[in-house]
Amino acid sequence: MPIVKRFQQTIKILTIRGYRFSRYPKQILILLATVSLICTQVVAQDVPIYSPRDIFHPVIAENGMVSSQEHYATEVGLAVLKEGGNAIDAAVTMGFTMAVTLPEAGNIGGGGFMLVHLADENQTLAIDYREKAPKAATRDMFLDETGDVDSEKSRYSYLAVGVPGTVAGLTFALEKYGTISLARALQPAIELAENGFTVSEYLHRSLGAVKERMQAYPASMTIFYKPGGEPYQIGETLVQRDLAQSLRLIAKEGAKVFYQGAIAEAIVTDMEANDGLISMADLAEYQPVIREPIRGNYRGYEIYSMPPPSSGGIHLVQLLNILEAFPLEELGQNTAQTIHLITESMKLAYADRSKYLGDTDFVSVPISGLISKSYAEQLRHKINLDQATPSQEIAPGNPNPFIESNNTTHYSVIDNQGNAVANTYTLNFSYGSKITVPGTGILLNNEMNDFSAKPGVPNAFGLIGGEFNAIEPEKRMLSSMTPTIVLKDEQPFLVTGSPGGSRIITTVLQVILNVIDHNMNIAEATNAIRVHHQWLPDQLMIEPGLNGDTIRLLEEKGHQITLTNTMGSTQSIMLVDQTLKGASDPRRPGALTLGY
Repeated sequence: MPIVKRFQQTIKILTIRGYRFSRYPKQILILLATVSLICTQVVAQDVPIYSPRDIFHPVIAENGMVSSQEHYATEVGLAVLKEGGNAIDAAVTMGFTMAVTLPEAGNIGGGGFMLVHLADENQTLAIDYREKAPKAATRDMFLDETGDVDSEKSRYSYLAVGVPGTVAGLTFALEKYGTISLARALQPAIELAENGFTVSEYLHRSLGAVKERMQAYPASMTIFYKPGGEPYQIGETLVQRDLAQSLRLIAKEGAKVFYQGAIAEAIVTDMEANDGLISMADLAEYQPVIREPIRGNYRGYEIYSMPPPSSGGIHLVQLLNILEAFPLEELGQNTAQTIHLITESMKLAYADRSKYLGDTDFVSVPISGLISKSYAEQLRHKINLDQATPSQEIAPGNPNPFIESNNTTHYSVIDNQGNAVANTYTLNFSYGSKITVPGTGILLNNEMNDFSAKPGVPNAFGLIGGEFNAIEPEKRMLSSMTPTIVLKDEQPFLVTGSPGGSRIITTVLQVILNVIDHNMNIAEATNAIRVHHQWLPDQLMIEPGLNGDTIRLLEEKGHQITLTNTMGSTQSIMLVDQTLKGASDPRRPGALTLGY
């Protein structure tokens, strides 16, 4: 391609210097046109839009693209881009829409993280709108009289609810970086809540799965189930008029109504009636935070991901640092040796997570040590290339000498200006705490379970937490959410992320490895079989479909294999040679990627 680039640069220089090609003899113009055509054909041959070697193919577009777990959200996001809105406009519109159409994870009663790349400023930043512990929260609030964790309290009670951050985060992003009005961003969500939308098989099944828990909360049952308690059937219309009214109030009065006005009062009234802890002061004082992303470099690509209170960015970069020295391309995608190396790296990273990660507003997380290439080298030497190391023989490492000075859903957006958004937000469990604030239609999260209720005791996802993630008033609980933007030559190359609890980090890792190391298109990278290990329990979890010979080889290396359900639901967009290529994960029905 050097000839192509040299020709293009020459044309650009001549144009800048004021040359007009009409001054040149006809023969030269014909020659230039011929060279241009040849160059175009060379580019087309070298970078085919569709490769006959690929089984799965991405969605292709030129101007803008959105990828989400829910088709209504994708459609309204694309409409915003077509109207001239930017990636932030589309992302905020999608976030509010999924609060209506994906109630198991989309939300205004939860929180999350948004990673934004601003093309004009060549800047990538992180917006932290994670939930916080109420002021009245105490370290041992989920322990019973014997000192054991009461999981019912930490998962399914009013005490489990953290101060929501979604409304503050989305409105902040729109005001600071968007171009459309809040009313325009909320319009699709209001219409879908007021007029209803068609119930899919996925929504029908998910409501059936949580019915037993939902029955404890009449306000939730009234919205999501028909009289008699039956979930809405496939093809029926789900209307949420209380939620529509709440969204109208936000459109009219902004985030203030949620944190200081009528919605705040409704939340606090419900809390006070049910021994909850969230107060008017908790809501009024909540603020999203702009943070510096975690930044790494992998084989020449710049990796940007979420900093604490997410553990995602740190351990994604840590894992990439460890794996960079191994010839993964030569070893092959999902071969026994590649999986072995990835697994042993995962154990080391998750062991560190158990000790060092927490809210940096409260504890000193050794970030630069954890993402240091030198620390990764030290960890790499602990990996036995031939045998699995039992988890009980692995302890958290010591990154401190390497410190340098100085139910969740994800969606991705890239606009025609080069701006990009990776947003992951959540209620924690499917439908969060299952609690709906009466009269508002707002489902509340159960994110307090993400704290270490008792350091050393696993949470609902089996993750071990330490002192750094102990409960404290106004502290943000640790998360695994990993919205990620990969840059190449200072331009967005890959925007991705996933739900999946403790498996989010490893899911995002494998998409990146599939693209960079194994040269897969984004559809192939998305559809490939995934594995996961989180140190404890000592189990290598594998999705269905990995061949038996590979599993046997892994078992011979000493891995304890567990076949699991599918992992994650990535929504990803790549920008390759000025062409957008996107893919929605087939693991959850209803996801959709669209571009124009």
